[in-house]
Amino acid sequence: MNAGAIAEAVGVPAATLSFHLKELYRAGLVVSRQESRFIFYSANFSAMDDLIAYLTDNCCQGGQCLPKTAAAATSSKRRRKTA
Repeated sequence: MNAGAIAEAVGVPAATLSFHLKELYRAGLVVSRQESRFIFYSANFSAMDDLIAYLTDNCCQGGQCLPKTAAAATSSKRRRKTA
């Protein structure tokens, strides 16, 4: 998606989006390609998968995060978010 379409879909100002995309790019979580004057961004799912695996293995290890995670994963909350 190009940056303008992302900004429109997310509803954030272009400058704010530009900052976040730059940081995501620097972290390797998005990739970009330029076509004429447009820059198109896409998710780097491999890097995101690695990040989630790292956080799962090293962050909470089932400790303090678990109650918050369990509360956020209840089916009623999931239904509300998707409805």
